[in-house]
Amino acid sequence: MSVKTFLELIAAIRGFHGAEKRARLGQSVARLELFPVLNAPLDALSIDWKRKVAIAQAILHGPPLLLLDEPTEGLAPDQKQTFRALIQSLTQEMTVIIASRHCDELSELCTRALVIADGRLVADTPLPDLQRSSRHFQAVTLAAETPLDLLALAVLPGVAGIEEHRRAPGTVTVLAMPGHTIYPHINTLIASRRWKINALNLEPGRLNDVVHHLSQETPL
Repeated sequence: MSVKTFLELIAAIRGFHGAEKRARLGQSVARLELFPVLNAPLDALSIDWKRKVAIAQAILHGPPLLLLDEPTEGLAPDQKQTFRALIQSLTQEMTVIIASRHCDELSELCTRALVIADGRLVADTPLPDLQRSSRHFQAVTLAAETPLDLLALAVLPGVAGIEEHRRAPGTVTVLAMPGHTIYPHINTLIASRRWKINALNLEPGRLNDVVHHLSQETPL
């Protein structure tokens, strides 16, 4: 079955016929940019095209709610970025719920987080609030060409601890005490010591860690 035939079948199942059916198909195909693969067999499509076709058939009837299960699973990094942009655009037209085990990937998309563990809802909160509960909230991760003076970092105001990255020598994450901002102090230290830094990132909080912690606390 080709992409076009499949979408026509779904439109018919949804009860669309004639001009309305053609209009719905045209809107969905254009929305997902499916013109290059319209006549291609479904089983010959790459995984990213299959995802687009799946979303196209799901929005044919203009639903108020769209549920996506691991929408970026198995995609290459550039494909994931494209899909995030697509999902973000869909939120302007409908409510989008994303089920995923990869929480950190959702931080740029979602505004609300619901955490389910063992069949129970253990958290229902704005996503920024969930990020703020992470021990890595306002932490600073930096990578240098040469080993850093960890003691100098550890004694900076507001520093709660330092994590070394075993798989990435020269990379450390400096944790901040609750309510403290350490980024400016680290910047000043880097400038005064003239460290050669390859990367310097202020972390918004690691959702995966928070969700894992909440799941472990779920009572039996």
